[in-house]
Amino acid sequence: MTAALVLNGPNLNLLGRREPGVYGLMTLADVEQLCADTGAELGLEVECRQSNFEGELVEWLHEAGERQAAGELVGVVLNAGAYTHTSIALRDAVSGADVRVVEVHISNVHAREEFRQHSHLSPVAAGVIVGLGVSVYPLALRALTLLGPPTVLR
Repeated sequence: MTAALVLNGPNLNLLGRREPGVYGLMTLADVEQLCADTGAELGLEVECRQSNFEGELVEWLHEAGERQAAGELVGVVLNAGAYTHTSIALRDAVSGADVRVVEVHISNVHAREEFRQHSHLSPVAAGVIVGLGVSVYPLALRALTLLGPPTVLR
């Protein structure tokens, strides 16, 4: 079975408690179950990880690039949280690892504060899904399968 990796960045461990008017009431565990259920429908093994640490996310993206090159991974669903707007390191990890990423955001970042409207990741992502609540995760998993096998540039 082919796998997909779902990576969540800082503060997403607070889902269900943090600003429920913006992010909803579902917890990270609920989101992970939603991803697992979607993966089962699609024939994907879904691995979910969350970190508040930029370097750990970078390491996971490097690992994902290796696994994708080996044909084990269709790609990554990445909600980098606030790092989306600040992290050149994550952008470089996506690009450097040559990993297919679908960037997701639960809220519509384009309708929020100005600083949230710029993404360092979007230019190197295969696609971006925003503003549809936690449904962005199953949509992104479906998108990874619809894109077909990743092209390996190594």
